[in-house]
Amino acid sequence: MTDIADEGADSGRPDDRTASALRFATELIAWVATPWALADHSWPLAALSVVVLIGLPTLFSTPGDKNNVIVAVPGWVTILLVVLQLAAAVISSWLAWPAWAAVPATALAAATVVTERRRWTWLLSSNRRTS
Repeated sequence: MTDIADEGADSGRPDDRTASALRFATELIAWVATPWALADHSWPLAALSVVVLIGLPTLFSTPGDKNNVIVAVPGWVTILLVVLQLAAAVISSWLAWPAWAAVPATALAAATVVTERRRWTWLLSSNRRTS
């Protein structure tokens, strides 16, 4: 997962357990649908998509947003990585799956955007603790 939900009260970070669950579900869709959509075109590209979608958020994170930060980045980078996951989930689900599967994936991504607002505000704030 890409965050620590139980540190909200201590670090000023918003309690985002619901947002975290929705975000993780959307990430799973991106991890499955993206290589599925790319596999017919290029197996290496499909494999690379998994490395990018899982590897980048694992490697790059904003201090205070995760327990273990490998490479510290500003909050806006973390937000862009989430947006990448959301876009991959929506676009790839429509390319790889029938509408009855892509519609709920799109709704989940939209719900994730709504629930992420507080976290994104916190990630962009200049007064948050970074350790």
